[in-house]
Amino acid sequence: MTIAEEFATRNFSIYAQWTGVLAIFLCFALGIANLFHISLLILFSALCLASSFIIVFIEIPLLLRICPTSSNFDAFMRRFTTNYMRAAIYAVMAVVQWLSIIVGASSLIAAAVLLSLVAIFYTLAGVKGQGFVGSKTLGGQGVAQMII
Repeated sequence: MTIAEEFATRNFSIYAQWTGVLAIFLCFALGIANLFHISLLILFSALCLASSFIIVFIEIPLLLRICPTSSNFDAFMRRFTTNYMRAAIYAVMAVVQWLSIIVGASSLIAAAVLLSLVAIFYTLAGVKGQGFVGSKTLGGQGVAQMII
């Protein structure tokens, strides 16, 4: 199934997963860019950078098979297999970035907006009763089993 065919399914979890991939790059870039502030904003940029690595393992399940990780980390990542749990983790990450406004307005607002959008997509998928469907391009549904 190609990416265009995946989007044609009108499943919000596919939209959320691909928006989450965009969030990986945005959080990574903004996390590094804002690390050089001399204020409490460094804490929020470090959390944004950490969020990007968490999102990598949430959205690209193939990496859990390839990368050596601890059993505790694997158990933590397995919690996020449903739309509602994924929406919850993205909502928490978004709230953290929205709280960065308290320190001062910065480009971390863009990360907050995108993380909020992903949380909304996963929530819509859950509300509409759409089961989580992982993108085959990102290592879901059969691709991860080919490695073993």
